[in-house]
Amino acid sequence: MRDFPAHPFDDDKLREECGVFGVIGVSDAANFLALGLHALQHRGQEAAGMVTHDPDAGFCSARRMGYVRDNFTSREVLETLPGTLGIGHVRYSTSGHKGQTAIRDVQPFFGEFSMGGAAVAHNGNLTNATALRRELIERGSIFQSSSDTECIIHLMARSMGRSIPDRMEEALRKCEGAFSIVAMTRTKLIGCRDPLGVRPLVLGKLGDGWVLSSETCALDIVGADLVREIEPGEMVVITTNGVESNFPFKSRASRFCLFEHVYFSRPDSILGGRSVYETRRQIGIELAREAPVEADLVCPVPDSGTPAAIGFSHESGIPYGMGIIRNQYMGRTFIEPSEQIRNMGVRLKLNVNRALIRGKRVILVDDSVVRGTTSRKIKEMILDAGAAEVHFRIASPPTAWPCFYGVDTPEREKLLASHMSEEEMRRHLDVDSLKFITLDGLYRAAGVAEGRDPQAPRYCDACFSGDYPVVPADMIEKGFQLKTAAE
Repeated sequence: MRDFPAHPFDDDKLREECGVFGVIGVSDAANFLALGLHALQHRGQEAAGMVTHDPDAGFCSARRMGYVRDNFTSREVLETLPGTLGIGHVRYSTSGHKGQTAIRDVQPFFGEFSMGGAAVAHNGNLTNATALRRELIERGSIFQSSSDTECIIHLMARSMGRSIPDRMEEALRKCEGAFSIVAMTRTKLIGCRDPLGVRPLVLGKLGDGWVLSSETCALDIVGADLVREIEPGEMVVITTNGVESNFPFKSRASRFCLFEHVYFSRPDSILGGRSVYETRRQIGIELAREAPVEADLVCPVPDSGTPAAIGFSHESGIPYGMGIIRNQYMGRTFIEPSEQIRNMGVRLKLNVNRALIRGKRVILVDDSVVRGTTSRKIKEMILDAGAAEVHFRIASPPTAWPCFYGVDTPEREKLLASHMSEEEMRRHLDVDSLKFITLDGLYRAAGVAEGRDPQAPRYCDACFSGDYPVVPADMIEKGFQLKTAAE
């Protein structure tokens, strides 16, 4: 029996990267870690892990496959993780064995150094991990996992820095790509973002203690107050005495992931001082302005299309309705899946509200089109329910390029937009109309009124534009070709 992913469709969505969480200065840190990781579960559903430190018990760890709720809610497990300091990680495999997580790949990773132990948890992806790994192995390092994060531990071990934070700084200077990191020693909680700030990381205050988290929604669940975001290129070292900050990397213009606003982050989180929900609602407003169509009903594809559908409805004046209902209780399969049941997979997870749909011209609002398989199935369900017309409005530009910064995307040739125009995709999906928000429209919705500046983009939008802010060295070595001038 296998778990279904959090999103209703297994193979046609970009997968969230990972989520990291850390606390210091609280009693029973493991309880707060469990709550925080539960709030970040949408960022990774394959596995979760925790490390805590207690003066008497030392470093304690637990790593499990599956959901946080199934593994880190029992008293028996949490009692094995004593201490007032700890870090945790939820994982979806973006490196290593994708989709085939082994327990050895589950973070946080731990290393024992001359000045004491340290644990590291990483959200993102190192674009030079293959080269780093090859060099480290040639110099005698022995790897235990297939994860790029383990490179950081080995680089720290080879550093001559006098403290763990010093060693981490030296290690991360050799890393390329995206990294938002929480780490810990016996007495310190450490947070760090790469110079571009591709992945999120925030600082919160919890009574006399402190919290680091991928998203603000996890601060809310533990009752912490948001202090600020960790800045791109910043490292913070937190002890019971407070927070020390420094900027060990060469300064660069930030390039935060634009798709965090579209899909990855929870709608109740705050990114860059902006409500994710409000940005997604504004995307719907921009879509209605850019791609109007005569219709009777605006319907979201649950759940990620909902805020954009609300914005589209409000701007267009076309009524909003829940034309597709999601089964909220799809946890494990309740019967052994035969081929016939597998083919019914979408209907097990979603059902069309026939009474609302019948005879209507329907606008379906979704967050993205990746392979297109999901969109075709939904269109067929809507037509089977008696819809007169089906129009798709997509809350992101066409996804034509893979991400190498911590998101699991298919190979480029499997991305529909990599080899089809918008009109060709419309014919392929066999819908009455198909329109994507423009990249300028998405920038406006995310708070950049003038749209995208091609000379100095404010966000990382490589999956839409092919403009990679960090050269994906490992992938180029494997034959990946960057965007040409003609494209």
